[in-house]
Amino acid sequence: MSEKSVSKFFGRTSRKTLLALLAGAAFVGTMGTGPAGLHAAYAEDAGAIKPSSPVQTLPNFVNLVKQVKPAVVSITSMIKADAVEGEGGGMGGMGGMPFPFPFPFQMAPQQSRQQIEARGSGFLISADGYVVTNNHVVKGATKVTVTLDDGTTLPAKIIGRDGKTDLALLKVTSSQKLPFIELGESDDVQPGEWVVAVGNPYGLGGTVTAGIVSARGRDINEGPYDNFIQIDAPINRGNSGGPLFTQDGKVVGVNTAILSPSGGGSIGIGFAIPSDTVRSVTDQLRKTGHVVRGYLGVNAQVISPAMAKALNMPVPAPGAPPAGALVASTSPDSPAEKAGLKAEDVVTDFNGQKVASPHDLAVRVASVAPGTDAKIGYLRGGKPQTLTVKIGNLAKASNDGGIEGNASSGQHLGVSLTPLSGDIRRQLGLGSDVHGVVVNDVQPGSPADQAGIRPGDVIQSVSNQNVDSPRAAVTAVRGALAAKKPVLLRVLRDGQSLFIAISPDGTGDGSDSSSSNGGEDDDQ
Repeated sequence: MSEKSVSKFFGRTSRKTLLALLAGAAFVGTMGTGPAGLHAAYAEDAGAIKPSSPVQTLPNFVNLVKQVKPAVVSITSMIKADAVEGEGGGMGGMGGMPFPFPFPFQMAPQQSRQQIEARGSGFLISADGYVVTNNHVVKGATKVTVTLDDGTTLPAKIIGRDGKTDLALLKVTSSQKLPFIELGESDDVQPGEWVVAVGNPYGLGGTVTAGIVSARGRDINEGPYDNFIQIDAPINRGNSGGPLFTQDGKVVGVNTAILSPSGGGSIGIGFAIPSDTVRSVTDQLRKTGHVVRGYLGVNAQVISPAMAKALNMPVPAPGAPPAGALVASTSPDSPAEKAGLKAEDVVTDFNGQKVASPHDLAVRVASVAPGTDAKIGYLRGGKPQTLTVKIGNLAKASNDGGIEGNASSGQHLGVSLTPLSGDIRRQLGLGSDVHGVVVNDVQPGSPADQAGIRPGDVIQSVSNQNVDSPRAAVTAVRGALAAKKPVLLRVLRDGQSLFIAISPDGTGDGSDSSSSNGGEDDDQ
């Protein structure tokens, strides 16, 4: 109905009355649509979000692909069959498990006698032939070849590998300078930004797909330093090690894993290692062939809302979890202890970057070169403080953990352990005579969950060995599993002791559990 016909229909009705009637009609017309309709009727009054982004057309990636594609390579690895079996049948750690996810996605292997051929992707980062790829693409390989975009195949030497970030550096030799691409700044990447993936999915070299950045900082429990960029650009097996480009032609990530509940191809959720991590790791691999990581020496844990209140922390926005890493303890003679960090301090930023969780702190500490000074912001008694700490060398630390506790997660059991600190004793109502480690979290569906272990349980002994720290619990569990014996846990729950047994073969006393260790992420 046109404005003219509307005016005619309502005769001499005033403009003010007409607008009121139209608003009322809109309200009545939406009554049948439920809450969504009501929301539409009152959107303006409720201060609805009105995006102001200018209208944009879809980007054209033709010129970008033409420029970067020559530096993207296909990688073929000949891997020992027994090495693949040890890694779970050559499917990136899948083993006999029913399609866990996420999983690495190199090309499905083809067995030939005692070796398996696996394919992946990579890219040149220098004119003299250095190539970046995933560790799982070349791990256990007896022979690696790199195929350039023009079809040239060159033998490759493995310069170094880093399993904790799933990165590897190769070297090829050519009679001429090779085209290469530069690493960009992954910290500048924002959700919603267009990205392009190039790789060798299912052996189809030079495949280009596009999508957007879905999220940053994803921890998918694949390694101690997970900090993935999540993307929806379709990537599949064989894309492993391939580059992820922004529209300026810079590499902001290395494609490494996908979420695939059925074990098939892409469902639009992929993960890439940030270029900032790639730069740090490959620089070290090029110089020394191995990676050293920073060490702080704190046992940190996630902060619950109740803990935040008890620690006099600033109240977060409604529904938002408290941010920071609560120091449960510091390792003796560690950089943290020397710098003055204490139990109950809350680390809020590291070198000017906000710390959202203990895992976040672990990633940031590990990326700092040993011997470097770092500035830490923290809360003590609710008051902001700062200090400078000289980061240590994780490899030379007296224990294996630079940051423990948060991801003191059982890599197979599915539990997160934390020390029995004074604050936790008060929360659980435990006296100073009670010893053990506290179950901080239990992964849904994990063996620990199926066995009946709950957050708040105090594990006092493992296979008749008393434990008073997460590391002691880890060691005891690993010892029991190495001996192929059931793991017997004595647990204190609500003031009552009980036993929970988990067998390596998945059987137990009424619990449907599988072999696991009970531990902490020792290498953070």
